[in-house]
Amino acid sequence: MTNTGILGIGTYLPEKVLTNFDMEKIVDTTDEWIVSRSGIRNRHVVAEEQATSDISVIAAQRALENAGLEAKDIDMFIVATATPDMLFPSTACIVASKLGIVGPPAFDIAAGCTGFVYALTLANSFVRSGAYKKILVIGAESLTRILDWTDRSTCVLFGDGAGAVIVGETERNGIVYSVLGADGSGGHNLTLPAGGSALPATHETVDKRLHYVHMNGPEVFKFAVRAMAKSCKEVLDKAGMVASDISWFVPHQANIRIIESASQKLGIPMEKVLVTLDKTGNTSAATIPITIDMAIREGKIKKGDKLLAVAFGAGLTWGAVVLEW
Repeated sequence: MTNTGILGIGTYLPEKVLTNFDMEKIVDTTDEWIVSRSGIRNRHVVAEEQATSDISVIAAQRALENAGLEAKDIDMFIVATATPDMLFPSTACIVASKLGIVGPPAFDIAAGCTGFVYALTLANSFVRSGAYKKILVIGAESLTRILDWTDRSTCVLFGDGAGAVIVGETERNGIVYSVLGADGSGGHNLTLPAGGSALPATHETVDKRLHYVHMNGPEVFKFAVRAMAKSCKEVLDKAGMVASDISWFVPHQANIRIIESASQKLGIPMEKVLVTLDKTGNTSAATIPITIDMAIREGKIKKGDKLLAVAFGAGLTWGAVVLEW
């Protein structure tokens, strides 16, 4: 078995920024209310002509440049998203086509906000087995397209963005260990109810606003705190590490209260926790690569640093991974 890791990383945030003060003009809320309950101040919004595949391609091109590779070097494409361009074909197939690539397998993963950790774990397994050499993993979302802008409990939380990494063979430890999990019995707490085979689009589903995100916030919050702490402890144990071995904690960027609770339970000081949600909101499957890329560009993450990344999301799902950068 070969060591695998991240060969390159690239991200993209749309140009349009929606501040909390902008949100005050859209829905009954205030900057103070949003910040105190979530920690979010700004979020990015895709342009009218942009789809998830478009922002994915930009992030992918930046990851390829960062790795010193070309699109033709990639032999698998995986996109983690809750907001695909359409139900089919997969957004991964569309991305590969836009990059001018024909032949390699391409598919999407639907694991909500945990999607990037799921995709990274799968890519790691493929490369370690020797079946594939270089895999493009993208976490990308256009969540503002599926928000109910009359529901202040959800529309203030989410933003758009994309993060891409290239997984391949490395000389260092790279992706050390990961754990994944799911509990479908709690899936009803975070859904997009209509548009699938259970509730096909009708005038009634549209009138009832069932094509937007529906979330039971308190239940998701309680689940997130439990799942993040438990999965982090499990992955550290399996990697033969303890929390003090970690250089940087990279939690899913959903809510500052969840992040603070998880760091406290793990005994990781907030000085070692990477937080970007104030600038981006919750970009779902894109939060972890975006947060890592920001920290690299700010000079925080350096070669040899050990990262602990964790996410939770619709499903309900969870996942954690230990990386050596």
